[in-house]
Amino acid sequence: MQHFLRRLTEITVIALASVVLGSAQTSQPAQSGQAAPAAKKKNYKDQQEYTLYDAATKETDANKKLTTLNTWKEKYPDSDFKLERLVLFLNTYQKLGQGLKMVDTAKEILAIDPKDITALYWITFLAPSVGNNSADAVATAVQAANGLLAAEKPATTKDEDWKSAKTNFDAIAYKTLGWAANVQKNYADAEQNYKKSLQMDPKSGEVAYSLGQVLLARSIAEKKPELQSEALYYFARAAAYDGPGALTADGRQKIDAYLTKVYNTLHGDSSGLAELKALAKANPTPPANFKIKTAAELAAEQEEELKKTNPTLALWKNLKGQLLSPDGQTYFDNSMKGAAVPKLRGWIISAKPPAKSKELLLSMDGKDQAPNVTLKLVGSDGTTAAPLTGKPEVGVVIEFEGIGESYTKDPALMVTFDVEKTKISACSGDPLVCSGPIKEEKVAVPVHHTAKKKK
Repeated sequence: MQHFLRRLTEITVIALASVVLGSAQTSQPAQSGQAAPAAKKKNYKDQQEYTLYDAATKETDANKKLTTLNTWKEKYPDSDFKLERLVLFLNTYQKLGQGLKMVDTAKEILAIDPKDITALYWITFLAPSVGNNSADAVATAVQAANGLLAAEKPATTKDEDWKSAKTNFDAIAYKTLGWAANVQKNYADAEQNYKKSLQMDPKSGEVAYSLGQVLLARSIAEKKPELQSEALYYFARAAAYDGPGALTADGRQKIDAYLTKVYNTLHGDSSGLAELKALAKANPTPPANFKIKTAAELAAEQEEELKKTNPTLALWKNLKGQLLSPDGQTYFDNSMKGAAVPKLRGWIISAKPPAKSKELLLSMDGKDQAPNVTLKLVGSDGTTAAPLTGKPEVGVVIEFEGIGESYTKDPALMVTFDVEKTKISACSGDPLVCSGPIKEEKVAVPVHHTAKKKK
């Protein structure tokens, strides 16, 4: 927390100081014998009080300063300068990294001045990070955030300073309202508030990540998978953006690992992920109609394209998927056994026997793959064996129409068809054209010589 507040100081406290400079919080007790400003009608009780005040303001060691402030509070609980003392407490707790003490002190300030911008700011800013998600803490944060949104420019603040600071205040206020809605599982409101925060501060890696989380949670809780693409975009933004306002390198690395995991789950692989991160790094919000296609959507598109460009392969892939499913045997018995299957193509891997073959073993997945289809060559009656007259060429593609005869799934898929020779065609060319009979190498017929009789 101390490092966190120190980092914050570098980013926003200058803007905060420019707003509150010259306001009531900067009032100082009058020195001995000197009246406080008439408008405030304040003065210290005695010289000892002034001495404590003076010591507290001049002390540079935060721990020693806190001890002095506590002594001042114990000895003069009703000091005219209670508000100024609380501001000193607030600044000291900030240096010590004590966020919860800062929130409690800011609440005390608001009890005196409900519109105090410094107190509204710190409660609003710290609420999501101090680890208190109780109903009271959330309600206090919401009230402070709304107060910060409604804050008016102090009379002593320059217009240009207020414009810059107010944009920063609004970004923080909407971020905290987003956090509060998320704690309450009101994901729709959380989404809207985080988006408003990003409009004010597009460079916030923290808000981008929080928005991604809320969108993902909402997609699950409300069964809206269409929100997943947008969620992943904001994860990509948080992981890839490394400019002002970005998360730490370690934080971005962890989010990047998470993004890769959820992207691969949604999309099926990492294709397109690098492009997504490049897009998100350059743009704080996704373009209109942004969408990451799911693995199922991609598979469906590929299947439709395959049906157009290679219908026989598309048919085989569908059959293979059905046969390898848990209900594969039922599918074969009801849809393929004894039924004519439309044209399929495969590579001849081997033949049994090699010449005058009765069976052809095909791979439907490639000539270098294991066979998964057996063609039993039969006559026109569909049962009588009708072997080839020659030797089939191995490694070529053929097209066939067959009748489902049997199938096994284990240890490897094998589908057997009864096929007439006349329903097998040779394929060649690019793209493949299948026509004409299967190629057969003639088998030499042995020559038998008759021995001459001796005279």
